[in-house]
Amino acid sequence: MAVGVDVRELLEAAVSGINGQTRPGQVEMAEAVNTSMHEGSHLLVQAGTGTGKSLGYLVPALLHAIEDRRVVVSTATLALQSQLVDRDVPALLDATEKLLPRRPKYAIQKGRNNYACLHRIREGAPDDDGMLVDVPPPGQIGQQVLELRDWAEQQLLDGEAGDRDHAPSHQYQAWQQVAIAARECLGAQKCPYGEECFAEKAKEEARKADIVITNHALLSIDAFENRTVLPEHDVVIVDEAHELPARVTGAAGDELSPQMVERAAKRSRRFVDDDKADDLIDASDALRAALDGTREGRIEPSNGPVLEAAALVRDVARALYSDLNKKTDDKDDDPDGAKRQSKGAVKEIFDVSERVAALSDLDVVWMVDRERFGRELRIAPLTVAGLLRELVLKDRTAVLTSATLTLGGDFDAIARQVGLRPSDKLADDDEMPDVDDSSETGPLPWRGLDVGSPFEYEKQAILYVAKHLPPPHRDGLGQKQFTEIIDLVTAAGGRTLGLFSSRRAAEAATAAVREATDLKVLCQGDAQLGELAREFVADPETSLFGTLSLWQGLDVPGSTCNLVIIDRVPFPRPDEPLMAARQRAVDEAGGNGFMAVAATHAALLLAQGTGRLIRRSSDRGVVAILDPRIVTQRYGAFLRASLPPMWPTADREKVLGALKRLQST
Repeated sequence: MAVGVDVRELLEAAVSGINGQTRPGQVEMAEAVNTSMHEGSHLLVQAGTGTGKSLGYLVPALLHAIEDRRVVVSTATLALQSQLVDRDVPALLDATEKLLPRRPKYAIQKGRNNYACLHRIREGAPDDDGMLVDVPPPGQIGQQVLELRDWAEQQLLDGEAGDRDHAPSHQYQAWQQVAIAARECLGAQKCPYGEECFAEKAKEEARKADIVITNHALLSIDAFENRTVLPEHDVVIVDEAHELPARVTGAAGDELSPQMVERAAKRSRRFVDDDKADDLIDASDALRAALDGTREGRIEPSNGPVLEAAALVRDVARALYSDLNKKTDDKDDDPDGAKRQSKGAVKEIFDVSERVAALSDLDVVWMVDRERFGRELRIAPLTVAGLLRELVLKDRTAVLTSATLTLGGDFDAIARQVGLRPSDKLADDDEMPDVDDSSETGPLPWRGLDVGSPFEYEKQAILYVAKHLPPPHRDGLGQKQFTEIIDLVTAAGGRTLGLFSSRRAAEAATAAVREATDLKVLCQGDAQLGELAREFVADPETSLFGTLSLWQGLDVPGSTCNLVIIDRVPFPRPDEPLMAARQRAVDEAGGNGFMAVAATHAALLLAQGTGRLIRRSSDRGVVAILDPRIVTQRYGAFLRASLPPMWPTADREKVLGALKRLQST
């Protein structure tokens, strides 16, 4: 379909329609995304905060979709996914409607567990013995389940989506009573409520849409399921792309615990001889005993008892699944769907235990001891670069964008993580070469573009490194660090976001400031994170201290946040099994594992954390890093090159004076 408008004209109309102002970086981004879509090259584009990144990729996506070529947009979180669907895309379509030959259709698609399941609501959820129980558990959770059931039925009557984001307030346990995992779903053909199913309706809407908004988790599942989850598309735009490797790792990972095995066994008892279900319970006991005799950390070939227990679980689960599979095609054999759900649970146990027992060189297996739930095994890919290359990037065009994609000053680190080779990078004036997409090892040409930020970081922000402090140690923060934090927060008059490497450090710093001052300090864990963030924004003199979940995604513009404190360079823990295994693999391949894994991980988090300070062109403030290693160690140059270009200093008195002046303005 011919479109008589170019990307620049459409962008201007879009920005005007939302009463915004076109920014040079946004125009450059939109034109580069448009070029990438037309020539078929991959694009990594860093668009700093304030660029207008969403319109920078949505406008060319609109042009592409109008030509009857569907575009999938993947976001890091369900919240960002909803923001695009509820606000950004409708506003864009309203602003550009007169310039386009038709109004493109858009839809949102989430994982099945994000939609209420009418079968589970009307027939009940299975208990540990496989019985479908219609009575909700007593207490607050039970009341929430009843409210969710009523809400889902009303959603159906009103023609609404039935997705969790629009549900009444509830806890995770309550939602699990009204939703179902994909593996346990009966399927639209067999489910008595298949024609009404919320998840199936969402899939159907996505098939009709020109632009489909999804999330990294579902994009990963679609890749692993041979692209049968999302509708066909030839372009994927990955927003917040710096999170993609971690999300794919999560989607490709699994857990195996004695409780999971025992639960699956009890749910199958209704459909098989007791002896066969008891065999799986015995296998769960063997797994528990093996884990009790194992230290936390990575499972190696020398961990014979654990691997033998996993193999036992695998063999028993295989036999049990085979028995459950008998007569499944008989429609009268499973009238309430409980047997299919039991099969799904046993099949999951078999799949995970088989993978654990194999202990492939491509996987990392480790044991963790959870405080409330006991010991469990976890497994994840050693790297997801190959998976992303073959399953996401091959045979279609990908645009990957974020405010933080250049680490150490270039795109190479992120490119490697997502499956792109630095050797395949195209220069600005290179033409797209002919590529044989059928070749597994062939090149995947890509470009990197940094469109900068409209903010003047050198004038708006100070990067203060407390060089006089001792390097951090394993015992946590010391008195010198506490004194520094107290003095900084006092000079700022509160207005501080404290980003700490551990919950213990955040709590200790909170206690120190509360004891030494009258300033109000909120600490992660005092209440739900959303509630703490709202309270932090509402009172400029309040401070908020916390850990990893505050390092990215928190938007606090204005005088609410004049100071960001980072207690230490956020390297992964040396005993973190997956990161340690990845680092060792790089070393064994002849590379620098520390720089490729630990330093890259730290650089990305530092870039995200420092990015909490300047959110608007009027913002001013200080990022204070209490770890001198960022200027005293050789890797410090790599870390600093990953940060916005703030004005650097180690002069404590200048920083305290600047914070006091900001407090008085």
